[in-house]
Amino acid sequence: MDEGECEAIALAIELDAELLLIDERRGRAEADRLGLRITGLLGVLVEAKQKGFIIAVKPVMDMLIATAEFRVADVLYTRILQMVGEVNDLNA
Repeated sequence: MDEGECEAIALAIELDAELLLIDERRGRAEADRLGLRITGLLGVLVEAKQKGFIIAVKPVMDMLIATAEFRVADVLYTRILQMVGEVNDLNA
């Protein structure tokens, strides 16, 4: 884990945070081991669509992949789109 993940976990514990936003695999595993409730950027996008803050998740994921070096496994990409009802938009 890098310093940022360590600090985020420590702060979440110190503040007794309801939720920790963390994407890095090792950081997520450690936060989970410590009993913290976690989500990642994709979880935030799913919730944003469900609450009507964004219209679609796919264009945001595609932009992150293309411009921010965001990596997501193909299986997870498809699963997220299925969760938010955008599975028919896969070829759009």
